[in-house]
Amino acid sequence: MYLSRLILDPRSRQVASELERPYEMHRTLTRAFDDGGQGDRVLFRADVHPRTGVPTVLVQSEARPDWSFTAGLGRYLLEPAECGSENPAWRPYGLTFRTGQRLRFRLRANPTFRTQGKRRAWLREEDRIRWLGRRAEAGGFEVESVLVVPEGFVRDTKRENGTEHELTLASVLFDGVLQVRDPEAFAGALRSGIGSGKAFGFGLLSVMRCG
Repeated sequence: MYLSRLILDPRSRQVASELERPYEMHRTLTRAFDDGGQGDRVLFRADVHPRTGVPTVLVQSEARPDWSFTAGLGRYLLEPAECGSENPAWRPYGLTFRTGQRLRFRLRANPTFRTQGKRRAWLREEDRIRWLGRRAEAGGFEVESVLVVPEGFVRDTKRENGTEHELTLASVLFDGVLQVRDPEAFAGALRSGIGSGKAFGFGLLSVMRCG
């Protein structure tokens, strides 16, 4: 596994467009992989700094990325001198955990359920927390505490087999602390992502040590 970080240029028209249409950002990011990300799962999340407005994108991939193509996108990324760090940056990502380990986590998700063959969004906070709890149980972890931040709706178009599909997805940001219960299942959950809408920037579960 690999984890990449890209700091985008907020002055870029392409960046502004892709923040509004995350499926287009997905298409751009998968250019870093030989097969366009089709054979290897690619998860991503774009977070915009509330004070500076600078977007940072995390990308998790099975394959090693090659971000050299971004040089041909004009001012898509901030220059290292502008952001004070290497940009883009990537590193191998080891999925080794232990039972009882506590980790801070962030997850942008599209909490849904199916009824009459259609996918519907959970809209109440308590339903969204229960949704996360079910995903946690299946994914080998327990949520100790969580802040639920509703982010409204993402409206975008996905193109498949020459057909355009208009989609509306509810965006919810979960920030909190979790405890690993089953390290193998937890590693699998991180690898595959949580919930639906992954091509629209949902599902990447990022974690860091507590303290």
